[in-house]
Amino acid sequence: MEPTDITIAILREIRDEIRANKEEVRRTNERLDRLEQRQMEAEVRIASELIAVAKAVDKVHSLLEENLAVRKTVEDHEQRIRLLETRADL
Repeated sequence: MEPTDITIAILREIRDEIRANKEEVRRTNERLDRLEQRQMEAEVRIASELIAVAKAVDKVHSLLEENLAVRKTVEDHEQRIRLLETRADL
């Protein structure tokens, strides 16, 4: 069976479409690569911020503990002062 002009034309169209599809796939892959890179960078930034937040929460926790300890000491001193004042009034 001899190739006809129509067969050759169809085969050329198929070839051209395949080339166009390959180029489109290449561009899509480039976009996906860029998105993947941006996603990775965003995840690194979020992880860094999360670490900073965890450190800040830990610092606040420590300050609250210190405040509680100071409050207990102050309350103890106030109670002692009241007792001394009560004794002095007698």
